[in-house]
Amino acid sequence: MAGELASPAASRRPTGGGSSRRIAALRLLRRRLIQAVPLMLGVVVINFCLIQMAPGSFLELMTAENQVSDPATIELLRKTYGLDDPVWLQLVKYIWALVQFDFGFSYRQNRPVIDAISDHLPATLLLMVSSITLALAVGVAAGVVASMKVRTFWDSLVSVAAMFFFAAPGFWLGIMLIVLFSVKLGWLPVGGMMTIGGVGGGATGAGGVLDVLHHLILPTLALGLFYAAIYTRVMRSSMLEVAQLDFVRTARAKGLSRNQVTIGHVLRNALLPVVTILGVQMGTVLAGSVVIESVFSWPGVGSLLFDSVSSRNYPVVLGIMVLGSLVVIAANIAVDLVYMWLDPRIEIR
Repeated sequence: MAGELASPAASRRPTGGGSSRRIAALRLLRRRLIQAVPLMLGVVVINFCLIQMAPGSFLELMTAENQVSDPATIELLRKTYGLDDPVWLQLVKYIWALVQFDFGFSYRQNRPVIDAISDHLPATLLLMVSSITLALAVGVAAGVVASMKVRTFWDSLVSVAAMFFFAAPGFWLGIMLIVLFSVKLGWLPVGGMMTIGGVGGGATGAGGVLDVLHHLILPTLALGLFYAAIYTRVMRSSMLEVAQLDFVRTARAKGLSRNQVTIGHVLRNALLPVVTILGVQMGTVLAGSVVIESVFSWPGVGSLLFDSVSSRNYPVVLGIMVLGSLVVIAANIAVDLVYMWLDPRIEIR
């Protein structure tokens, strides 16, 4: 996937017309989709085996909490959910169900897993998109500033800030943001996705949108600043490296200004490593949202995953893992396409 972009397997070819580029992009998309099938199968098998090795089950939890005590009822539930089948047969049934887009049944919510995830997915996607947008905007801008002001006060300031946010744990940063902006200053809400009782216009009106954005600020900062620190350091190094290449020297020799050379020639090529890292890190962004959603009581997939692990609701856990794998695969395919757009000379094998 994205990791192949920096490998020696990538070859150079002359820039073709728009039609040839579209054909190449379609071929790449077809190859990646074909490769995604065995990859997803492997992910499902590994995750299913890990879930099977996890201690306890929802029946044991229900028994411990005295929700069910009748042995006949427990046996009936075991047969109903197929828990009395051999593990290999459960796996085959689960794979066949996934082919039909059936993620199983949630014991705790008493509804299909896909419905339970769908209720929480928009909140997580909103948090992920806002965090990645913040990380890219801040990281790229800070990296450009640091590279243009190398070995100056601004370079040192950007480097120290990047090191701090990279080293700070996400949950600690989230708590500190709550203490400062919610408890001390009272500017932002402590947690949740919207004010209880709604605001002017309701949840679907303009007031509701502003209310959600108001609650989104702190979680976005807590999750996005860590990745902004990574992109800052990578962007700075990439900018300094590209600035030494021959085509940049030629642009300077033609009399172009420093800003024209930086924006028109250096920046686009320096973005390639950042784009690669972005595709690889989509999975970690989804994993990081679990912690951030717990800190800020954000009603996303992370909160659902935490609750499902605690209640041994393993079908939901497995469904979220499969969903996360699909997100990572889709992100890597998008990164490959963006890579071809940024540098048409690159032919991805």
